[in-house]
Amino acid sequence: MKVFMIGGTGLLGCAAAQIFIDRGHKVKSIALPPLPEGAPIPEEMELEFGNYLDMADKDIMAMMSGCDCFVFAAGVDERVEFAPPVYEAYRKYNIEPVKRLISLAKASGIKNSVILGSYFSYFAKEFPEMELYSKHPYIRSRIDQEEAALSLADENMDVAVLELPYIFGTQPGRKPVWVILIQQLSNMGKITMYPKGGTAMLTVRQVAQTIVGAAEKNKGANAYPIGYYNLSWDNFLTIVHAAMGVPGRRIIHIPKWMFRLYGAKLAKEYKENNLEPGINPVDLADIMCMNTFIDKKWSVELGAQADDIKAAIFDSVKLSVDAYTGKQELVEMKSE
Repeated sequence: MKVFMIGGTGLLGCAAAQIFIDRGHKVKSIALPPLPEGAPIPEEMELEFGNYLDMADKDIMAMMSGCDCFVFAAGVDERVEFAPPVYEAYRKYNIEPVKRLISLAKASGIKNSVILGSYFSYFAKEFPEMELYSKHPYIRSRIDQEEAALSLADENMDVAVLELPYIFGTQPGRKPVWVILIQQLSNMGKITMYPKGGTAMLTVRQVAQTIVGAAEKNKGANAYPIGYYNLSWDNFLTIVHAAMGVPGRRIIHIPKWMFRLYGAKLAKEYKENNLEPGINPVDLADIMCMNTFIDKKWSVELGAQADDIKAAIFDSVKLSVDAYTGKQELVEMKSE
């Protein structure tokens, strides 16, 4: 199988590319420079630098020629800030590219596509009474992206959307997304104020395994809730504190009303700075105060194997601390 990937040098795309190659597949990718120094980019991957958003359809189709599978391992998440309306930014980077690229893949003779999405889509469907779609532009965009991708599946194209949760692991030279968490915890002083609850998570290696598994196994149009480990915030923060060099740091549980009050303060700051968050900071309390857990059965079905989640969290936090304190100069995550 020959795979055409957007984002093959990114944290997840790079890891998936290596597994594809290890299994005897070929990989071709477009990626934005620069490459992170020391990143384990597979030498066997056929790589071209450029921004697919600026490329003509005919040029993308020329690159897709002869390929069997398309993987979209790019886009932006809720931690990237934009001026209002933020949904339009998600449309630009997450929704329209998927519609365009799957359509071009079909026209090029590619038979299956794998799209990296968000586990917020899963919970929006599981708990419609929470109104996550209407309250949060980012969640709305991920649902719309998922529906757009799956609508393009037919007898000539299989489509899988992976609904991804918290992901831990590092790529040498690349700035982790968890720097914002380190900033938040550092600003709290000597204690950590956090709600009760927890979340699903898995390692970069496990995500890569599910990407390859979906490319090899998926038939039809399917959205897969992806997760392997379910940790309470307390268990998660215990690992984070150790990696920050403050083991045993006290955790104070804050009630939902207090979280919402803090969210209102953030919402005011966003407005003052002409920014619109993808996740409404007030209604985020409803998500953070629950257990957003996922059964690992879907991940196992796609080939995810047990991994050391504690080590992955520890390494991610250590690198995030280095980035936050300026000890390392790292390449920023990009909206490839």
